[in-house]
Amino acid sequence: MESALYYLTIALGISIVVNLILKRLGVSQIIGYIMTGTVVAYAFDLRHMTDSNTLATIAEFGVVFLMFTIGLEVSLRRLATMKIDVFLNGFLQTTLTAAVIFSASYGLFHLDFATSIIVSMSLALSSTAVVLSHMKASKEITRPYGQRSMGILIYQDLAVIPILILIGFLSTGTDNIGQVLLHTTLSAIVVVSLLFVVGKKLMTWLLHFSSSSNVEELFMGSVLLIVVGASLSAHAFGFTYSLGAFLAGMIIAETHYHNKVESDIAPFKDLLLGTFFVTVGMKIDIAFFMAHIGEIFGLLIFILLIKAVIIFGVVRIYSKGKTAFKTAIALSQVGEFSFAIFALAGNNKILEPQLVQMLILITVLSIVATPFILSRVSAIAEVFFKETSLTENFDALWAYRNHVIVCGYGIVGKFVVQALKLEDVKYIIVDNSYKHVQEALADGEKAYYGDMSKIQILDKLHIHDAISVIVTLDNMVKKRLICESILSYAPQVKVVVKVVSIEEKRELRGLPITVTVDGKKEVASKLVCEALYCDLVPS
Repeated sequence: MESALYYLTIALGISIVVNLILKRLGVSQIIGYIMTGTVVAYAFDLRHMTDSNTLATIAEFGVVFLMFTIGLEVSLRRLATMKIDVFLNGFLQTTLTAAVIFSASYGLFHLDFATSIIVSMSLALSSTAVVLSHMKASKEITRPYGQRSMGILIYQDLAVIPILILIGFLSTGTDNIGQVLLHTTLSAIVVVSLLFVVGKKLMTWLLHFSSSSNVEELFMGSVLLIVVGASLSAHAFGFTYSLGAFLAGMIIAETHYHNKVESDIAPFKDLLLGTFFVTVGMKIDIAFFMAHIGEIFGLLIFILLIKAVIIFGVVRIYSKGKTAFKTAIALSQVGEFSFAIFALAGNNKILEPQLVQMLILITVLSIVATPFILSRVSAIAEVFFKETSLTENFDALWAYRNHVIVCGYGIVGKFVVQALKLEDVKYIIVDNSYKHVQEALADGEKAYYGDMSKIQILDKLHIHDAISVIVTLDNMVKKRLICESILSYAPQVKVVVKVVSIEEKRELRGLPITVTVDGKKEVASKLVCEALYCDLVPS
């Protein structure tokens, strides 16, 4: 344990220097961590440490904390609204990708049945750690393709559980699969029940008690206890640590503590996630890579293309072509959970050591390429899809000054636009929903597709020269992100926000918003006015 922590400290120290250099070159820090792992493994002769259970467990908790923050974004109510993205798109993507790769492994490469099953299922997974960490940092997670990607990744993370169970089944050689499935189902029911029935009350009480104490360290300790406790509970029943953390995040997402919890947990998540990518870099065998470089790149391209085509076809059923294309590009890599599958299958003698190293190198290369691809996914999509150019061309706004920006063209947004017309005020409509933008264009309005949480969009809208911004969106997450971006980038602009509940007011508390208009309160005032005074006014 001590030696693992010693080398881990050295690796993180080197990674700081590497990432400072890469930062100046505009390269993702994920690449820096992977490079650090490879350098440390060869410089200190630590190739044997790649099989260290201690190091693997420490690194795994980077993914655990990431899954916890994802759970904070996905409450039960929100998951219900994402059922198509999670359960339909996720199921079709995982099943079809695994079926195609299994056919190639078994029929084309002549691998045995058990090996083909494991390889196909592991390669069907994508990288939660890379994709969602990038999307959260760039705020792309609120975009349509970000939502599609997150839904599929959630399903994939859940699918890891039966894959690991299957490996155990194949390694034991037992014929009683019914008993294994029954035990797994009962365990899942117990875990979910414990966390959502007993755990929810304990978590809420603990967060309330620690926050009321006004001691930051106590609150931070409570959050760490919840994450680690939920992870260990799930693992005790045979599931992944990540599943427990994800469920704990979903529970806290139902409370008003989730924003504070997310901000407090961020340093731990980033540090441990960096550790995870260091261990990924340590798995790279340079000699093996050089000896099989042609095969590795050939298989890598084949896998990326297969996954991209299948994901595009699945997402395209319910989404625009451009959204489906960006989702396909974003999720075409092989995920980090595959490392755990390869290691377990290799230890149980299901996969040959050479095949395991080949698969690890393919996975590492796909992860290394992903940050470069994600940072350019919009530019790549523009080359193939031009159907949204009318709604994304801001060139006509070059002379706009003293205007009002209406964010959202839903029901309330339409009434706002009508009122601005009556006042003869110059305005611009912006929405991040293609449907609403198309409705506005059909109504003859000047409407644009864009995410106002992005500085580039704010610049194109001439935010510094605007009179005010009226935010009429319903989505609370997007609403807060937009308000934060506007208030930090153009603090002098008047921001007026529609709120519909006490919970929304709490979510926006702390932001220097100029005016919040409570829809229910305004309706109540109008009702009283009509009841008491309208009789005195001649009709």
